[in-house]
Amino acid sequence: MLPDTTITPERIAETEKRIRPHIRHTPVLHTDLADFGLNPGPVDFKLEYLQHSGSFKARGAFSSLLGRRVPAAGVVAASGGNHGAAVAYAAMRLGIPATIFVPSVTSPAKAERIRGYGADLVIGGERYADALAASQQWVEERGAMAIHAYDQPETLLGQGTLGLEIEADIPDIDTLLVAVGGGGLIGGIAAWLQGRVRVVAVEPEGAPTLWKAFEAGHPVDAPAGSVAADSLAPKRVGELMFPIARAYVQRPVLVSDDDIRLALQTLWDRLRIVAEPGGATAFAALLAGKYVPAAGERVAVLLCGANTTAVRFE
Repeated sequence: MLPDTTITPERIAETEKRIRPHIRHTPVLHTDLADFGLNPGPVDFKLEYLQHSGSFKARGAFSSLLGRRVPAAGVVAASGGNHGAAVAYAAMRLGIPATIFVPSVTSPAKAERIRGYGADLVIGGERYADALAASQQWVEERGAMAIHAYDQPETLLGQGTLGLEIEADIPDIDTLLVAVGGGGLIGGIAAWLQGRVRVVAVEPEGAPTLWKAFEAGHPVDAPAGSVAADSLAPKRVGELMFPIARAYVQRPVLVSDDDIRLALQTLWDRLRIVAEPGGATAFAALLAGKYVPAAGERVAVLLCGANTTAVRFE
């Protein structure tokens, strides 16, 4: 199966121009693996958690709102938290009514972000799939426009602009580690990079959505349990991203919840970076030795989200 031809570098570049006035160009932190007790070698951290709404999701949200015709009923989204916060933020900035459905596992930090941006927040079941079903019923009843968290062309095109930005920021990059939930982020990035950079997927052992899809040869249901369940545990990866992943993404690396917790603590101890579990999952693969760079390999890690109340300052 060939990659989806609607998610092309040309369309990603067009999307980047459209959303650029509304998003941040997030910074890159250049450091060395030796800082973390690993074999010396360059490692770059793309600090996308500094994006509006606290995650990369703002890119896809603005792509949808600026690239589609929004009805008077506004927009609706189902989310583990970050996508909902991004849609709520983009809708607030553009003056559009928004209703966000989240599962009960959503962290308080993400729920408060959504409310703080003025959207209506609705708890729709225990898991993302439950919230998605509730949001689809809302669309049928109210006529609002649905913005899918990962399986929609505009979403992938928006997330793909991050690949464009990373390649411009780190032109000599060899490998990029990216956490995977539904796959909109890694799918968009891989669609931009087209194999020029090794893209390594990283998933929690308790939510191996892309790993299961690779094993089956197509998207299938996967377990949804992990410390990162509010951002990396949909029922399955998206249909749009899967052919892109098969063409351009390395077979997923799985990390344990303990690996993720250690990554969170290490980011704080060594770099004074506060991330959420899903945001630190890609780094966990490096820190735990689940991905070991070759000598001279230039590795970058995408820190994609930081909506958490794990650190309190007193």
